[in-house]
Amino acid sequence: MKELNKDSKPDTGKPVTLKTLAEYLDLSPATISIVLNDSPVAKSISLATKERVLDAAKKFEYRPNLHARMLRTRLTNTIGVIVPELSEGYFTGVMLGVEQYLLQEGFLYFTVSHLGRADLREEYQELLMSRRVDGFLLVNTELPVSVTPPVVGVSSHSKEPGVSNILLDHNFAARKALHHLHELGHRKIAFMKGQRYSLDSEARWESILSIANELGITVRPELCIYLEKNLWSPELGYQPVRELLARTRDFTAMFCFNDTAAIGAIRAIQDAGLSCPRDISVIGFDDIMVGEYFNPRLTTVRQPLHKMGWTAAQMLIKRIQFPELTYPHEVWFEPELVARESTASIQNTSQPSSRRGKG
Repeated sequence: MKELNKDSKPDTGKPVTLKTLAEYLDLSPATISIVLNDSPVAKSISLATKERVLDAAKKFEYRPNLHARMLRTRLTNTIGVIVPELSEGYFTGVMLGVEQYLLQEGFLYFTVSHLGRADLREEYQELLMSRRVDGFLLVNTELPVSVTPPVVGVSSHSKEPGVSNILLDHNFAARKALHHLHELGHRKIAFMKGQRYSLDSEARWESILSIANELGITVRPELCIYLEKNLWSPELGYQPVRELLARTRDFTAMFCFNDTAAIGAIRAIQDAGLSCPRDISVIGFDDIMVGEYFNPRLTTVRQPLHKMGWTAAQMLIKRIQFPELTYPHEVWFEPELVARESTASIQNTSQPSSRRGKG
């Protein structure tokens, strides 16, 4: 067996190929391919051999011949990514994980946003199919028609057989958020439900109602906000909270659908002459980057967005490369509570009786 020369490169006069790398290491091209592609049968190869292959590939800057692979496998090495929108926030966090994994694996991707429109979802699905994408990665989106290529969804809640779903545990999320408010002494809480086209809305709302019931928190209809507008700016929460405060101020905390809406809600509270958290505590959802630097710094339920996006892309590529294997229908992630400045104990807040009247 040849020893790898640490200071030299295979002297071929050409870029290192799978064949020349295999000859240099005195291994078969099949062994090299199995290790570099992390094939399921790679488990039968010794750790020492795997390390030799990976070290050589890295040192000699081996790059696979993607064109030859495409001819051999009939794959295009392209992915269709369909999302509702690409504004800063939830989707940015997920897409960062998706993009980093796909770039690492050498896959090209087409990203389209349907803006919540059913006609665009259908049109984009057909366009991506015509470009022979190897698979679909969906973010908070369902395909209108079943497709042959593998599909992995993040927060898509698909019931279709063969679709892998990357999901957040909303019961765990609601429990974390409501326990936090409950421990701070809040009992009169306003709740915000997301738009109908957001596929997380119903699951999160059902979890909120269930956990509130466990804690003895009454979900009062007059304190519920149902988001409808197709918005991705803080205006999403600003106007509904202004309208709520014009009707009543008989609540001490608010659980918002996402951080963007929470930022709008805090501005509406301030414009009404109140303070967050002195008069009303506010908790968001997602933990977008701006939340930590907003004033007050936003308390929120953190979704592991980057990890969810990375895992979705990783699973999709494996499903494309090894379609014969069995894959889970659901992969669950747990969120965590990030307590900052926008929530406070009710005993530490000023509660003048005048704030209880209508604004």
